[in-house]
Amino acid sequence: MNKVLITVTAAAVVGLGSSFFGAQTTHAETIGELEAKQAQIQDDRNELKANLSDAEAEIADVLIQLEELNNEITKVNDALNENNNMISQTETDIKAKESEVTQLEEEIAELEAAIEKRFEILKERAISYQKSGGSISYLEVIFGSQSFGDFLSRVSAVNKIAESDAALMEKQESDKIEVEEKQNTVLDKLEELNGLKVELEGMQAVIEKQKEENEAKKAQLSEKKSELATLAADLKIEDRNLASLESEVKNSIEVASQPVPVVTVATEATNNNGTNANNEVTKAEPTTKQAQASTNAPARSTGGGNIDIAINAGFAHLGTPYVWGGKGPGGFDCSGFVSWAFAQAGISIPSSTAALQSTGTKVSASNMQPGDIVFFNTYKKNGHVGIYLGGGKFIGSQDSGLGVADMTSGYWKDHFSGHVRSVVR
Repeated sequence: MNKVLITVTAAAVVGLGSSFFGAQTTHAETIGELEAKQAQIQDDRNELKANLSDAEAEIADVLIQLEELNNEITKVNDALNENNNMISQTETDIKAKESEVTQLEEEIAELEAAIEKRFEILKERAISYQKSGGSISYLEVIFGSQSFGDFLSRVSAVNKIAESDAALMEKQESDKIEVEEKQNTVLDKLEELNGLKVELEGMQAVIEKQKEENEAKKAQLSEKKSELATLAADLKIEDRNLASLESEVKNSIEVASQPVPVVTVATEATNNNGTNANNEVTKAEPTTKQAQASTNAPARSTGGGNIDIAINAGFAHLGTPYVWGGKGPGGFDCSGFVSWAFAQAGISIPSSTAALQSTGTKVSASNMQPGDIVFFNTYKKNGHVGIYLGGGKFIGSQDSGLGVADMTSGYWKDHFSGHVRSVVR
């Protein structure tokens, strides 16, 4: 067969028909549109960073409030302990004073009994003195005196009787007064202690209420801190997603800004007469592992390349280690591999799971075909992505590296989210 190489510009290739670039054109964006998208992403990131800064400032403020509140709670707890100690001591003092009052009351009762007994003794002595031959009675001192001398004699006789117990009577009366004074003092102290106890119990109730309010406030601040920390984490994740998307847009702008490439198309004459019958672009038959796994599904072409190329691209790199943010043959993360594989077929798609979730057309999991993008719920919803090969298998970059995994059993069956996107149908 005779083969003739001809050179045409990209514009001429476009003229060959939508079968070559049709699907790619429907998704193509102008540099202006890409730059507008880049500017919007940058604005979104700036807003996210401002919100993140506000959240972190609020977290710092909450931490200060928590520290101050913890100090206040410590002081309140110390006050409660001190107050409890004072109440305990006051109750002990009250019991001691009550015991002292009881003892003094017993002493007073004993003194009163002794005084009464001595009064009876004095009375008996006076009667006995009179009966024993004394010349006068007590009444005669006043009513029977015949002269002043007689009066003095009678008074002297009475004094002899009284002097024997006068000192004792005075001592008894003095002791009684002293005990009563002690009792009054103790009763006053007891009344004071009971009043102090009531005051301390009232203070205790106030401190307990303050403690409850502080604990409630602490719980609110802790909850607010947790909410702000979650918000900050979400904002950081969103910023990373936007950063990845911004990088993709930047790369797309760089690619779109490059000079239009020249495409060489092979034309071959195929009729028996040796004349040029027609010009056609041929496509290679797939001979890789995917052809076995895809249950002989028909190949699907796009304007930028064959979907089989995207499906088969990874087999030459099986075992390549997982690298966070990796987008090249030296190392892939899950979304980076998917984006890279489609790029080998001339199909540009995002390289983040967040963006890939809305890429292409959503299809039912029961209708997915080789080349569709499948998602799995790992550390978050649709947190992992791969390329469906057919036969319940997919290829993707996992923690163990780039490999083929089974979706029909085990871990990947349990974590398949059911979300499927078709880039080309």
